[in-house]
Amino acid sequence: MSSSDKKSKRKLHQATNVVHSGRDPHANFGFVNPPVYRGSTVLFPTVEKLLKRDQPYVYGRTNTPTAKALEEAIAQVEGGEATALTASGYQAVSTAILAFVSAGSHILMTDSVYHPTRSFCDKMLSKLNVETTYYDPVIGAGIEGLIRPNTVLIFTESPGSQTFEVQDIPAIAKVAKKHDLWLLLDNTWASPLYFRPFEHGVDVSIQAATKYIVGHADAMLGAITSTARAAPHIARSKDLMGVCPGSEEAYLGSRGLRTLATRLAQHQKSGIEMANWLENRPEVARVLHPALPSHPQHDIWKRDFLGASGLFSIILKPATPAQLAAMLDGLKLFGMGFSWGGYESLVIPFDPSGYRSATKWEAEGPALRFHIGLEDVDDLKADLEAGFKRLGAAR
Repeated sequence: MSSSDKKSKRKLHQATNVVHSGRDPHANFGFVNPPVYRGSTVLFPTVEKLLKRDQPYVYGRTNTPTAKALEEAIAQVEGGEATALTASGYQAVSTAILAFVSAGSHILMTDSVYHPTRSFCDKMLSKLNVETTYYDPVIGAGIEGLIRPNTVLIFTESPGSQTFEVQDIPAIAKVAKKHDLWLLLDNTWASPLYFRPFEHGVDVSIQAATKYIVGHADAMLGAITSTARAAPHIARSKDLMGVCPGSEEAYLGSRGLRTLATRLAQHQKSGIEMANWLENRPEVARVLHPALPSHPQHDIWKRDFLGASGLFSIILKPATPAQLAAMLDGLKLFGMGFSWGGYESLVIPFDPSGYRSATKWEAEGPALRFHIGLEDVDDLKADLEAGFKRLGAAR
């Protein structure tokens, strides 16, 4: 994006932002994409400049032009002051939380959170004398009753990445502001395009950029985008812990970002079609997809979100482990594996009953989480149709 474009008062649409932000072809001999800068040592021309650290890049760990280009792009697309890249989404979570806590702090964590985040709280923060209270994800403004004198932050994830409760972020943000607490959000499901965190009162937005930003299941990457008030805390945390992404991964994130709007539109379209189809299957008890009117928090999703991604869950009617295995083991197009957000469709069984503490997980039968990729939905339906037949036959 040229300097004249940056100064323009006209606000660009997001589909344009993801294509043009963080790029300056004329600074790179006209090449469209920012080049990959690999390296640790950065040379200084004089002793004076070295001692003053007087140049844009001083060491490969602290930043490179490749990473900086993506950070600037994500910050612009998400609407924050600054973005800090990390080596994974999980590292983005831990780096962001550690930016605001100290020994004796108390934090509030949604009970529907990504399981590794819960493990970080239970197994790492507890060792640092930081206490975690898990709360019902649909508590809304009622979260005020859980605040203590030593509470420093509220962590949200909307929707939850397995059970898809949609949180009332504006109501929680109002409480956080009243009590001068930091509000953090894992915004991976919606991406910067389908939820605007800073317009709803969030201080720090976390992306597992591994998912939709990279978009091709070929790189691990995280991103922390923050307000001007929060940005110095994030930068300090990142520096003190030596957090840095790989150059190749940053490049792949930049490449993936350019097609984010197009890919997400297809993920949304196919995901909703598959969710509606599954909701009418006799083998399915419930579909957990925020964009469906049957979802308990559909009205909140409709009020706050700009779209839906390709990730959702279903609850099957009662089935034995042998039936479930028969259904899943024979799938041809749905891979079984962790992560999501790539071009390929995925499915995993899950049971959160063992790692819920503020809420109780109750389900009619086994739970499955689907990521709907970019394949033709008729082929995906045929694959699942055959799977349901195997489930029914395995008595």
